[in-house]
Amino acid sequence: MNPLHWPVRMHIASVGVSKFCFLFSLAFCALLLLLIPNLQPPARQVDLPQPRPQVRPAQAGPSHHVGVPAVSVHTGETRSATELNRSSAGQGRSIKTEGSRDDIISPKRGMDSERGALSGGKGGRLSGSRSWDLLELKDIFIAVKTTRKYHKSRLELLIQTWISQAIEQTYVFTDGEDKELRMRTGVNLINTNCSAAHTRQALCCKMSVEYDKFIESQKKWFCHVDDDNYVILPSLLRLLSSYHHSQDVYLGRPSLDHPIEAAERVKSDGSVSVKFWFATGGAGFCISRGLALKMSPWASLGNFISTAEKIRLPDDCTIGYIIEALLEVTLTHTHVFHSHLENLQKLPTDTVLEQVTLSFGGFENRRNVVSIVGGFSLAEDPTRFKTVHCLLYPDTDWCPKLERRHRN
Repeated sequence: MNPLHWPVRMHIASVGVSKFCFLFSLAFCALLLLLIPNLQPPARQVDLPQPRPQVRPAQAGPSHHVGVPAVSVHTGETRSATELNRSSAGQGRSIKTEGSRDDIISPKRGMDSERGALSGGKGGRLSGSRSWDLLELKDIFIAVKTTRKYHKSRLELLIQTWISQAIEQTYVFTDGEDKELRMRTGVNLINTNCSAAHTRQALCCKMSVEYDKFIESQKKWFCHVDDDNYVILPSLLRLLSSYHHSQDVYLGRPSLDHPIEAAERVKSDGSVSVKFWFATGGAGFCISRGLALKMSPWASLGNFISTAEKIRLPDDCTIGYIIEALLEVTLTHTHVFHSHLENLQKLPTDTVLEQVTLSFGGFENRRNVVSIVGGFSLAEDPTRFKTVHCLLYPDTDWCPKLERRHRN
C-alpha cells in the first residue's frame, strides 16, 4: 500500500469513532431521561379544603339541606339527629337533620374534619378532601339592614346584645345619618343614601352597597341579616367553619316551599320565565367570598340594581336569581335561620341556642317569639333577645344574677 494513503485512512477511521461516540452519548442521555422519573419519590398529595357534604332535602328540589351544632342549652351534651326529631315532633315542629352523624357537631370535639363531597351546582367540589375552614369571627362580614326610624326601637337592642360581641365585624346599612348613635356605641354605621321607603328599589339599593362594601373588606364570608334578627355568633362560626370560603356556598332558608318563578326580561320587547330558589333576607343568609366574586358582573358597582330591574323582584330574590339562575350554584337549605314569618313559639326550647339567627313578631303578631325562660319577664324582654343573650353571655353586666348562677 502506498504510504501516502495512510493519513487519509487514519482520518476516516477517526471520523468513524467520533460518530460512534456521539451516537452512544445520545443513547445514554435518552436512557437517563427515561429513568429519572422512576428514581424520584412520588409526590405527596395535598388535601384541598372543600365544603361539607350537601344532602338534598325531600321537598327542596335540587337544593341541599344542612343543620348546625346540636347542643343542649343546659347540659352542653351533643344530641343525636334521632333525639332532635323526637323532641321536636312532640312540640308540633319537625326539624330535619338528614344524613349521618357527621352532620352533628360537638363543641368539645370541634368539626368533623373528614367529609366526602357530593357533586352539585358548579362548585368544583373534590371528593374526600378536608372540608372545614380555620375561621375566626374577624373573617366574617355581618351586614345589618335597617332604616332611620328603627334606630331606637330595633337597632339599639341589637347593639346592646349580639352586636356588642362583634362590633368590629358588624356593619349597619341604613338610610339616614345618626352621628349620636355612632359616637355613643362605636357601631360601623353606613349611610347608603338610599330611600327610606320599604320598596323593591330601596331594598336593592341597600343590598348593592352591602355587596360592594363586603368585596372591599377582603373578608371570607358575607352574611346579611335584618334589624329584627339576633345572631348567635358561636353557631354562625361553627356553621361557616364546615365549608371553605373559596368554594361556591350559598346558605339560607327559603320562605317558600317551592322555587320562585319570575319573568326575566331579555329584551325590551320580550321576556322568558325563570325558576330559582332564594334565601329570605328576613331570616338571614351567608355567601362565601369565592361565590361573591363570581357575582361581580351582575352585582358590583350598581349592577345589582339593574339586575334586580331585569326580574323586578326585591333584593333577596335578586341574590337567588344571580346565584341559582345565572351562576347555576345551588342554594344550601338550612333550618337554623329564622324569620318573624315562622311560628317561632314552636321552636323547641332546648334547641334555641343551637340556631344561627332568631327573630321576633312584628306589628301583626307581637307574641311570635321563641319560648325560652330566663331572668327577664316577657314584659321586660318582649323580643326574648335579652334572655337569649344572657344565656349565651351570662357575665354581661346588665344580665340578672340569676342567669350567672344558672350557668355556673
